[in-house]
Amino acid sequence: IVGGRVSLRVGVMAIAISATAGVIAGLVAGYYGGWIDSIIMRILEVVLALPGLLLALLLVAYLGPSLTNAMLAISIVFIPPYARVVRANTLSLREMEYVTAAKAIGAQDRRIMFRAILPNTLSPIIVQVSLLLSVAILVEAALSFLGLGVQPPTPAWGSMMAESQQFIDLAWWMSTFPGMTIFITVIALNFIGDGLREAFDPRQRHR
Repeated sequence: IVGGRVSLRVGVMAIAISATAGVIAGLVAGYYGGWIDSIIMRILEVVLALPGLLLALLLVAYLGPSLTNAMLAISIVFIPPYARVVRANTLSLREMEYVTAAKAIGAQDRRIMFRAILPNTLSPIIVQVSLLLSVAILVEAALSFLGLGVQPPTPAWGSMMAESQQFIDLAWWMSTFPGMTIFITVIALNFIGDGLREAFDPRQRHR
């Protein structure tokens, strides 16, 4: 339970940072289009082309093993999915009548993006948050297991599993219960993500 405080905090903070950066990047790219869209999306495609865990390992290895660096690495890995979702919705919403009306009355671009377009993209963002949070917890556990995330004596699920490997023959429960906790947490978050996706998508809603 104590180890879960660190693992969950890293996952939540990393998702909050990546969601904020991804939403802003997606709004700017989708709203302005043209060369701004091309530059932003090309940069994000480079990040997206690399496997997430491998990119996180490279970033933490370069920055140094620590809780803050692990959180930063996970945040960078998860920026592109948010940006792509928000950009796709912004491209369609910027042509809507209420956006055209806001431009006609002289509303600033920042106000249009955050007051007119962003509220209409919250549904897929919320679903994305719930799904990627489970992946962030897995990445954090992997980094801590490899000694690149949370450092002893701070308890975390991944580091607890790593430290207990030498006692696997004598005390199997020391690694089993942290592993089961990770499994149950990830499955629960995936169920929440599936439920939110059905709730926000009328085509998937059933009785």
